[in-house]
Amino acid sequence: MINTYHSSVPSLPPPLPPRQSQVLIRPQASSVGRSKTLLRSLLGVAVLHLLLTAGGFAFLYSTGRTEKPPLLSEATFQQSSSRTLARMIVAKRAHLSTSGYLEWDMKHSVRRNINYYHNSWLTVLQPGDYMVFSRVTFSKADPERPLASAVKVRRGESTDETVAMQAYCNIDASGSGSKPQLCTASTAEVISLERGNRLSLWVQDLSLVDYSQAATSFGMYKL
Repeated sequence: MINTYHSSVPSLPPPLPPRQSQVLIRPQASSVGRSKTLLRSLLGVAVLHLLLTAGGFAFLYSTGRTEKPPLLSEATFQQSSSRTLARMIVAKRAHLSTSGYLEWDMKHSVRRNINYYHNSWLTVLQPGDYMVFSRVTFSKADPERPLASAVKVRRGESTDETVAMQAYCNIDASGSGSKPQLCTASTAEVISLERGNRLSLWVQDLSLVDYSQAATSFGMYKL
């Protein structure tokens, strides 16, 4: 049989595959574009971080100039200056009283939130627990009695004083030896006090006391 389904159009050859250079051009261009975008983003983040850091340093510098923190010595002074306390230095007297209560030199003594009464007594203004301390140095002996000091408390106007603390020391009454003899009677104790209570330091004979400022003192502070 004769094949009548025959075209006179000549058949075309199959298309050639694309060259390798044409295939790689577009991916290279796309990769370069992404690299440039990433580089711009990193550069922007670095510049922003630099600006924030510089702004933070400028803020801290200006704050440090306008609000200077107190020094340690200033803070310590403010804390101690507001504390309730008394440290009394003994007064040198030409005429000694017979009461036995030591009197205090107000020019060298320190008092904060504690009153001073009748040359010898400290008056409590704030109730609470107080550390009370005393130191009495004796320069002479008593031939009949041991040397003693006592912290006395008066709880009210109509009540008599009571002994809250007492201390003793001893000096050789025979007076043997070429060097002068001294002894110190010291006490320290926590005492609960009310507003209006009064305290004083008593000795049996004021003429036996060493009246040096560093040798005889009396004080208290609120806990």
